[in-house]
Amino acid sequence: MEVEEGLDDWAKEVKAFEETKAGVKGLVDSGVTKVPRIFVHPRAELLKPEVLSEESSGESRVPLIDLRGVEGVERKDIVEQIRQACEHWGFFQMVNHGMDVSVINATLEATRRLHEQPSEDKVGLFSDDSSKKVRLYTVNGSVHKSRPGPWRDALACAYLDDTLDSEEIPQICRKEMEDYVQSIIKLRETLSELLSEALGLSSDYLSRIECMKSEFLTWLYYPACPEPELAFGAPQHSDPTFLTILLQDTIGGLQFLHQDHWVDVPPIPGALIAHIGDLMQIISNDKFKSADHRVLARSDQIRVSAACFLYPSAKNLLKPYSPIMELMSDNNQPLYKEVSPLEYAIYHQSRAMDGTSTLSHYKL
Repeated sequence: MEVEEGLDDWAKEVKAFEETKAGVKGLVDSGVTKVPRIFVHPRAELLKPEVLSEESSGESRVPLIDLRGVEGVERKDIVEQIRQACEHWGFFQMVNHGMDVSVINATLEATRRLHEQPSEDKVGLFSDDSSKKVRLYTVNGSVHKSRPGPWRDALACAYLDDTLDSEEIPQICRKEMEDYVQSIIKLRETLSELLSEALGLSSDYLSRIECMKSEFLTWLYYPACPEPELAFGAPQHSDPTFLTILLQDTIGGLQFLHQDHWVDVPPIPGALIAHIGDLMQIISNDKFKSADHRVLARSDQIRVSAACFLYPSAKNLLKPYSPIMELMSDNNQPLYKEVSPLEYAIYHQSRAMDGTSTLSHYKL
C-alpha cells in the first residue's frame, strides 16, 4: 500500500510539473535551490563508470575528421577514418563539413532566444503529445522512480520527407530553423555517401533505401542546476535513429561511453558531431556501433545544443529494416530481427534513458 501511495505521489508531482508548462527553466526562474525528486538520479548511476579525459589517456582521444577534400583524392582516407570511428567509437567530430559558421552561430543564438523568452510566450508550445510536429517538452515519455527526468527543455520540430510548414515553427526562431535544416540536408547527403562507402557498399546505397530522409530537429536548453551532483542534463542513452548530427556550444558536458569509460567530448567551435543510432547498428549487423552518451548538469552555466535525428521517409516509417543482405555471408549471419523505425522508436521511448539497451530486445 505504501509503495502504491509513493508511486501515486510521484505521478502527481510529474503531472503538477507538466501542468506549469514552464519546463525546467521555469523551475530555475522560480528560484528553486533543491532539485525536485522527479529529476534526482540514483547515486549508483551518477557515479558509474569512471570518466576519462582526453589528457588522461591517448587512447581516449575523440575521433576528429576533417571533411575538406571529400570530393577529391582525400576521400578514400576520409572514408577509412569514418569506418574506424563508427566501428570503434560509434561517433566522431567533424570540421570543414560545409555548414557555414554564420548558420551555426545563428542556430545556437536562436536556441537560447527561444527558450529564454517570457514563459507566457512559450506556454502554448508545451505539449506531451509526441505526434505534434512542433512542441516544447521536458519529459519525453513516462517519468517514474526508476527513470527520473532530464534537467533540460527541448523544442522538437519534425521535418517528414524534409518538409515542415514554416508557419508551425515559432517565429522567434523560424528563419534560423529553416536555414539550419537546409544545411543539415546537404550534410546528410554527404554523410550518407561516406557511410555507405565505409560499409563497403556503393555510395548511393543508404540513399536508395531512404533510411535518412526525415529530420527530427531538437533544440535543447540546459539551465544551470542548483545540485548538479544529483541530476543529468540527459542520462545515459543511445538514439533510436539511423544517424544523429549534433551541434553543441562551447560549454561542454557531453560524454560518450567508450570501452566502459565515459569520455568527455571537448567542444570545438564550428565542429559538428555525427553519431551512429541503434537502427544503423541493426542494418550494419553490428559493424557500426551505436554509442551510449549523456550530458552532465552544471551549476554555473547554461548549455545549448541542436540535435538532428535522421529517420526514413514518411512512407518507410512502418517498413521493416533488417541487416543489409549485401553484408551477410556464411561468417556474418544476421544478428537482429527486422523492425520498423516506428515500432523501434515506440519501444525505445517506453524504456528511454533508463540506461538499458533497446537493441538487445531485437537480437536473434
